[in-house]
Amino acid sequence: MALKLAIVGRPNVGKSTLFNRLVGKRLALVDDRPGVTRDRRYAKGSLGDLELTLIDTAGFEDITDDSLESRMREQTEAAISDGDLILFMVDAREGVTPLDRIFAERLRRQPKPIVLVANKSESRESGGGVGEAHGLGFGEPVALSAEHGEGMADLYAALVAAAGQESFIADEEDDADKPIRIAIIGRPNAGKSTLINRLIGEDRMLTGPEAGITRDSISVDWEYEGRNIRLVDTAGMRRKARVQEKLEKLSVADTIRAITFAEVVVLVMDKDNAFDIQDLQLADLVEREGRAIVYVASKWDLEEEPQARLAELTRLADSKLSQLRGTPFVALSAHSGWGVDRLMPAIIKAHETWSVKVKTRDLNDWLAVATQRHPPPAVDGKRIKPKYMAQTKARPPTFVLFASRASSMPETYKRYLINALRESFDLPGTPMRLTVKSGGTNPYAEGGAKSGPERYKGAAKTAPRRIKKAEKAEALSNLPGKALEQKKAGGPKPKIVSGLKARSSKKAGQSVAVQKGARGGARQVSRSGRIRTGQKHAPKK
Repeated sequence: MALKLAIVGRPNVGKSTLFNRLVGKRLALVDDRPGVTRDRRYAKGSLGDLELTLIDTAGFEDITDDSLESRMREQTEAAISDGDLILFMVDAREGVTPLDRIFAERLRRQPKPIVLVANKSESRESGGGVGEAHGLGFGEPVALSAEHGEGMADLYAALVAAAGQESFIADEEDDADKPIRIAIIGRPNAGKSTLINRLIGEDRMLTGPEAGITRDSISVDWEYEGRNIRLVDTAGMRRKARVQEKLEKLSVADTIRAITFAEVVVLVMDKDNAFDIQDLQLADLVEREGRAIVYVASKWDLEEEPQARLAELTRLADSKLSQLRGTPFVALSAHSGWGVDRLMPAIIKAHETWSVKVKTRDLNDWLAVATQRHPPPAVDGKRIKPKYMAQTKARPPTFVLFASRASSMPETYKRYLINALRESFDLPGTPMRLTVKSGGTNPYAEGGAKSGPERYKGAAKTAPRRIKKAEKAEALSNLPGKALEQKKAGGPKPKIVSGLKARSSKKAGQSVAVQKGARGGARQVSRSGRIRTGQKHAPKK
């Protein structure tokens, strides 16, 4: 296992910034105000070839009452006890403060190697603070800048000197034992952190009567009946119109990111305000992301009529969230532990349903029965004919239906097919995707393989007039410049009829110009098309 490195210090010295630098991404929230980090966070990181398990902690406060700051100090002390090496950070700009000296006195009692770091040492004004850090008694301080990445080579040398090179060898992970990622979401003060503490059996998360204690999305690895589980505690999400502060916006964005990377989402709601507008929006977000979902009604030990209230909430969920009909619903009390034992079986069942794969033969047999029971509607007088169906992927289950006139299939019939799939293959509450495609293209349609213009090759006699005209214009455009000018200057020539035969449609009294036999004028043409000579019969000789 990689060496656990606990980053500790007083508030606003840059612990979370260094944590993000070593992890390689912005996991922890960072802001100019002190006290942003409250819970301790674990993540894998590296410094050069050193593999680390980093622990980000809250700023140390010398308070021992029942306040929030005192509970944050207990989380920091738990991180110190869990870490193998302690990284004590001070602010080089402000120098050593009395709170730094109090914290240093407590760290000296720990039988663990300690590396002193003077952060924010990128400017000349920080030289005095680095000198003051010598007086803490932890040896030569490492001057660095976590924001700009300066001094990382000196930190590397200090870590190797304190713990040894062999302490940073990480174990290889088995991909087959990937944990099930479960995100716990809900509105503020719904009991999410208390539920996680009850599941894992320890006070891992910071809890209290105050609303909005959790700010970061904190992940906890756990094992349940031989399965690896990763629980993610998230910050409470209020309505978008009420979110004004920058820090709360960052917390909401971190919660949405946790939903995106989760496999199962547990929506925790207060029993008195369950399925409010915000709860419905959160459930709809989970469905659009394609994640499995489980409803949880917390604080159930305070309910006077549990059976009637549970039936009412179940009916309310099916009516307002019809796209997630059949989602598991668990009523529990995280404070007393009542009903918590039913949560994990519901989560495992939802995960298995979310990962299901249906055979293609069974799908097509079901499709024949479903379309026979309720045929597709006729659109513009033409019937839509479903032909073939297959599942393309799982997590969430995604199906493709091939049918004629696929673009004309109404959304109501698609919902009928999805609901019938859920009922026939026992897939309750799982987000499903259905795509309808055409079975093939019409070769005689415009642009098809056998469409009209593409059949004619060259100057065939059966080619239409516009094709010949286009070929003639193309041949004319390929002539040299002088020949093209002569061709254009020639103009149209009059058409000369070479024979005396006229069409039978010519009316009597109509004249026509002839080349042979013209005697000073036009000849009369009879109704039958014959040319009149002026004499009815020729004289006999």
